[in-house]
Amino acid sequence: MNIANIITLARLLSVPAVLYCLLHGDMRLAFYIFLFAGLSDAVDGAIARRFHLQTELGAWMDPIADKLLMVSVFIMLAWLDLIPDWIVFLAVTRDTLIVGAFLVSTLIGNPIKVAPLMVSKINTVAQVLLVVAVLSHQSFGLGLTTVVTILLYLTALLTLASGASYLVIWMRHVAGSK
Repeated sequence: MNIANIITLARLLSVPAVLYCLLHGDMRLAFYIFLFAGLSDAVDGAIARRFHLQTELGAWMDPIADKLLMVSVFIMLAWLDLIPDWIVFLAVTRDTLIVGAFLVSTLIGNPIKVAPLMVSKINTVAQVLLVVAVLSHQSFGLGLTTVVTILLYLTALLTLASGASYLVIWMRHVAGSK
């Protein structure tokens, strides 16, 4: 296991910690742990690319860590009434459809290579910024209601665009066209 994989593992382990903090109202610690996790995603990828440390383990662990963190935190923030349920439904539905399409392609003997799209990467950044804004607002009383609202709708639009993009790619793939 290399340093990039260790950083990804630390992000995986941060999930229960941030959820515990949110559940017990320690918004500042949740903010700091989440910020660490969000930054570690960029750092582990940069290290892996810069030092040619990409591994199959890392290729699987990284998106799992990302999705586990984002889905868990989104669900908890909605449960705490800090973000609306519909954004959680949208994000979880998108992720479920992508995983389902990947599984169906594999099961029918036509596996699809998983490669993140730019719109998906931008969507992830928007999701992270939304959570950071919500936790900042809760932790430090920064009056970010308007910023949170803008990020909420931006995230929704990017989630829809990303999901639609993956759907088109998947449909073309299973139909056999380029």
